[in-house]
Amino acid sequence: MPLQRRIPKGGFKNINRVEYESINLDVLQQLADNLKVTKIDRQLLIDKHLIQKSELFKVLGRGEIKSALEVHANKFSETAKAAIEKVGGSAHTIGK
Repeated sequence: MPLQRRIPKGGFKNINRVEYESINLDVLQQLADNLKVTKIDRQLLIDKHLIQKSELFKVLGRGEIKSALEVHANKFSETAKAAIEKVGGSAHTIGK
């Protein structure tokens, strides 16, 4: 059997891919209800062990948000940003 058929195929790993930890709107609402906060940022999520210091995070639109929050995240989905701004909150994109 030829050499190229004896060796298994290998995959491709993109070295430029950026991985984001996902945080949904229902988690943000739960944090706001439990902690009585209006500003959610990276340090709060690290303190509550939802993300690690080295991770980037993205806010996704699953769930419902009822209170006006000021959210600082690395990235937002379009539905999450629209839902936050609909209830009177603000969505701020931060750098790495």
